[in-house]
This record gives sequence, structure tokens and C-alpha cells, in this order.
Amino acid sequence: MWPPDQEPDPEPGPAPARSGRSPPGAAMPGLRALLPARAFLCSLKGRLLLAESGLSFITFVCYVASSASAFLAAPLLEFLLALYFLFADAMQLNDKWQGLCWPMMDFLRCVTAALIYFAISITAVAKYSDGASKAAGVFGFFATIVFAIDFYLIFNDVAKFLKQGDSAEENTADKAEEENSDSESD
Repeated sequence: MWPPDQEPDPEPGPAPARSGRSPPGAAMPGLRALLPARAFLCSLKGRLLLAESGLSFITFVCYVASSASAFLAAPLLEFLLALYFLFADAMQLNDKWQGLCWPMMDFLRCVTAALIYFAISITAVAKYSDGASKAAGVFGFFATIVFAIDFYLIFNDVAKFLKQGDSAEENTADKAEEENSDSESD
């Protein structure tokens, strides 16, 4: 019958005190399911993405408060993209959506962010005299460094992957050439 029968109550015993908290081992449903895993956040990629999103947000807030408000779109966009890649990597969307070239998208995001942050930071520090613009420029320089480190590490990972692919192709090409030479000598 509907609704399904509920499980019988456990044996009566002393009633637990109601403190409004769940037991320590119980899983907390809801928004906690959307949070990235602690193992990912402690990894190098997770820390870089957290730093990118944090610095982008701080830079965005500084540009909002400054007279250089024309530059606030770039940090906002980079903040949103960094958050997207943070959750995409944490939820392993790169494994689920194979049609997208995730390393190339992440590499291009980091390169363009580093270049844009560098350019607007120089402009904010040199052209505007208020303190918020100077602070935005300084945080922009820090963000440039973090994005540059990220694209350097992505480039090294992609280069290693391509070298492994080239060596495997060379080995198969050498084996095929040896088989062809053996069959020609017969």
C-alpha cells in the first residue's frame, strides 16, 4: 500500500537529547553535495583555482570601489570562469564530457587572464591615483602571477602527454617498419 510501510521503531530506550544537531557521522544533505572534495581543494590544481577565484574577486571589489571602474568586467569574468573550472574539475566534468578539450580551454583561460590582468594592472597603477585603483592593480599583479603559474603547469602537463604519445607512435612505427623489412626479405 502507499505510502510504503515504515521500518519498525527501534527498541525503546533512553530518549536522546534533542540539541538540533545531527549525529557526528551522519551525512549532511543539501548544499554540501555541491562543495568540492577536500582532497581536490588540497591538491595543487585546487589551490591554484581557489587562489585565482579569490584574487579575481578581490580585484573585482577593488575596481568597483575605485575610479577605474571601466576595468571591473575583466576580473568579474575571470572570477566566474575560475569558479566554473574549480567546480568542473572538482566534480570531474572533464571525465563526463569527453567532447571538450579541457586542458586547452583551461590553458587558454589562464593565458588570456594573465595577459589581461597584466595590462589592466599596469594601467590602473599608472593612470589612476586613488588607493582602490592602486590596490586593484597590486592584486591584479598577484593574479597575473597565479594565472601564469597555472598556465605553465598546464603547458608542462600537456607537453609530457604529447611526448608520451609521440614515443608510443615512434615505437609502433619502428615495429611496423621492422615487420615490413622482414616481409620484404622473404
